[in-house]
Amino acid sequence: MANGGIIGPVNDPTLADLTTTFTSSGSYSNPLQGPLQADYLVVAGGGGGGSRFGGGGGAGGYRTSFPGGTKLTLSCGAYPITVGAGGAGGAGGAPGTGFPGVQGSSSIFSTITSAGGGAGTGLCGPGGSGGSGGGGVRSGGTGGAGNTPPVSPSQGSTGGTGGSNVPNFSGGGGGGASAVGANAPSGSVGGAGGAGSPNSISGSAVTYSGGGGGGVRGTTAGAGGAGGGGAGTTGGPTEGFPAATAGTANTGGGGGGGGNVCSPTQPTAAGGAGGSGIVIIKQYSANRVAPGIWSLSEQYNYKKAGQWTPSAPFDVDYLVVAGGGAGGTNHGGGGGAGGYRTSFPGGTKISLSGGTSYPITVGAGGTGGCVGTPGNPSVFSTITSTGGGRGVNDQAGEAGGSGGGGGAAAPGAGGAGNSPPTSPPQGNPGGSGPSLYNGSGGGGAGAAGGNTPGSGGGIGGVGSSNIIYDSPTVGTPGPAPGRYYAGGGGGGSYAGAGTPGPGGAGGAGGGGAGGTGPSNGVAGTTNTGGGGGGGAGPNGYGAAGGSGIIIIRAPGSAAFSVGPATNTVTTLPAPAGGCKVATFTVSGTLTT
Repeated sequence: MANGGIIGPVNDPTLADLTTTFTSSGSYSNPLQGPLQADYLVVAGGGGGGSRFGGGGGAGGYRTSFPGGTKLTLSCGAYPITVGAGGAGGAGGAPGTGFPGVQGSSSIFSTITSAGGGAGTGLCGPGGSGGSGGGGVRSGGTGGAGNTPPVSPSQGSTGGTGGSNVPNFSGGGGGGASAVGANAPSGSVGGAGGAGSPNSISGSAVTYSGGGGGGVRGTTAGAGGAGGGGAGTTGGPTEGFPAATAGTANTGGGGGGGGNVCSPTQPTAAGGAGGSGIVIIKQYSANRVAPGIWSLSEQYNYKKAGQWTPSAPFDVDYLVVAGGGAGGTNHGGGGGAGGYRTSFPGGTKISLSGGTSYPITVGAGGTGGCVGTPGNPSVFSTITSTGGGRGVNDQAGEAGGSGGGGGAAAPGAGGAGNSPPTSPPQGNPGGSGPSLYNGSGGGGAGAAGGNTPGSGGGIGGVGSSNIIYDSPTVGTPGPAPGRYYAGGGGGGSYAGAGTPGPGGAGGAGGGGAGGTGPSNGVAGTTNTGGGGGGGAGPNGYGAAGGSGIIIIRAPGSAAFSVGPATNTVTTLPAPAGGCKVATFTVSGTLTT
């Protein structure tokens, strides 16, 4: 053939640049056959601000190749896109209470993961770590670390330290993409949020990932950082003061810290929620604007390279366990277990396409300490398991995958489990704490947390057994065969008053035991989603929740790999028939 094997007349297409913006999760397909390079901007959800002179939320992690950075090479096939949600602000309400915000969620495109912004803390203590760190509260409350986990170039900055000049207290500003959150100058003035970074990948210069401003019991709240950071607030809702400002949607801005007045009867202002993230992809000479005709040689070469059509899909079973919640301090309730969702055995499998990269998020356990935090969600494909609710002191437990245990003294009700609701349920409620001196147990995947027995802390709810991968390297032993996950944390006891007794036992599946005497609680077991144990009174700290885990089981004929190398692929012996199991103990990617 004189024309080189072309069918029909040559009609060369015109190729233009293609910019695609994702403001919510979806899927991106390379528009042309063969590998092409792409610039990217990946911004995660901002962290929520804390309540009661709360720290500002840290900005969502900011990662980009534009302009002048290393582009990604995209092959044929679909790429899942995850746009991270902003973290909720710390709850307002009853006088004297203060709550941390919630860390923002990660945004993911191909091999690029930007971490959610760290939570601003409430009442006292350090800010949470993340893409950028959340602000701390009071003079001892340091800002949370930014660029966590570390990447190069850095994805964010550290949060600011809070301030004190009694009776006034303030929160530090959340870190931004290009600047640290400001330290609070005094207890009367909140720290400003760190500035974000401008980017014109979309065709217009837009600034993203500004930190949230610190709240204050005083005169001047911290301003939000440029790039969508929300402002903090002074005072509370009864006095007509405004609520803390949320981070701007699709900028990754951190939420502002809530305010408070020096009054035992006035309610506390809530922290502002973090702004959701965004993903923008720009490919060059990739948008076909006229029909073209493929030569036979081109068709043959793409087919030979496996790029003409994707590989056949295959079905997989899954186990997705979220991070467990932290226990409460000072005879506090146990942390709720991370949400537990599975298809094995006998449930509805997930179908995976060949030639595709699937992002995997393994949720971290909640941080223990003066004011604990809830666990973080774990995500695989369409399955999200919610982090466990945190246990508390002297109030109701927090809702989550499984609910946190109620603290000593009324109202002390357990937090709701299976929140948000899934079917089958992903967890159970925490126990209630009618005792004046002992915390109740956090809920587990298999049972509710134990109420306080009157002497000692309530026991954590038992987790659930699963044999998707029946190996001693995962889960924990339990009362029945298989490996157990998602046990609730035990409640802390109180020494020297009322009816003292031991801290409650943690539930099978990694739940940490509650503290006895003045001791701290025991942390939930790593990669089980177990809740942290409540701290004993007086002044024992609640313990951290255990991180989550994701296990995927596929037919032996399926071809896939995992990253990073911390995660593993195992071929099961008979009688499992050579099935392959991918185990994720840290966030990464499953590539089919």
